[in-house]
Amino acid sequence: MTEPDHDHYDVRGTGPVLLIIPGGAGHPMGLDRMTDALVDTFTVVTYDPLGLAHGRLGLPVPRQRVSDWSDGARRVLDAVLPEGESAYVFGTSAGGVAALDLLARHPERLRHVIAHEPPCVGPLPDAARHRAMFQEVHDVFRTAGLEAAAALLTAGLEEREADTTPLVPQPLTPEEELESPMALFLTRVLLPFTSYTPDFTALTTRLTLAAGTDTHGQLLHRTAAFIAKNAQADLLEFPGGHLGALEHPKEFADQLARTLRESAAAN
Repeated sequence: MTEPDHDHYDVRGTGPVLLIIPGGAGHPMGLDRMTDALVDTFTVVTYDPLGLAHGRLGLPVPRQRVSDWSDGARRVLDAVLPEGESAYVFGTSAGGVAALDLLARHPERLRHVIAHEPPCVGPLPDAARHRAMFQEVHDVFRTAGLEAAAALLTAGLEEREADTTPLVPQPLTPEEELESPMALFLTRVLLPFTSYTPDFTALTTRLTLAAGTDTHGQLLHRTAAFIAKNAQADLLEFPGGHLGALEHPKEFADQLARTLRESAAAN
């Protein structure tokens, strides 16, 4: 894929650069309360990979690749970092997958990376079962709509049986799909990002995996722990569940800042 004409991001605050890569389809909606708690300590750069918060919602979106997002994140860092300086990176969910790829492929200007519950189940011993679940979520969205797909995805992430009560099919039109960040995630991001396998040999330094305090026993807590073990990285718990940055923004920001300060002290 050719590089876009323009990378979309916002910059707030003062201090060391902290690049944030959101989850889902990369729309940073809901992260403002967390970033509000960080801007007195960091120059917070919020990356919007598809430009959904910058006027591109509703425009055509191709199937995404993890490398598209990590290459874009590298370009953003090149644009905002002063000469000779390096940045912290925080990625959550799909953004956590991109953060892992950024560290593996473009580590030269990174101080420390925190990947929060990246849903890349590819390296798990039972990966085939989970990939089949994500494929079913994608297919159910196509035939039955958002509500049915979201219910199936939630059950899959919680590793429980899905409610089989039939829902009235509500498939989206192509135009409605392009207006919905969740629909774009399910159709353009979910399958390529969940099937991604990190390069563990390139992830041996400057990395912390994060998992939610509320996701013990669930798929993405287990995935984070597996990646941490194989990359020889720390695993830390952050407040809340998979959406902890939205559920507990101040507490989540405090844990994020504390982890980055400790990483700086250790180096």
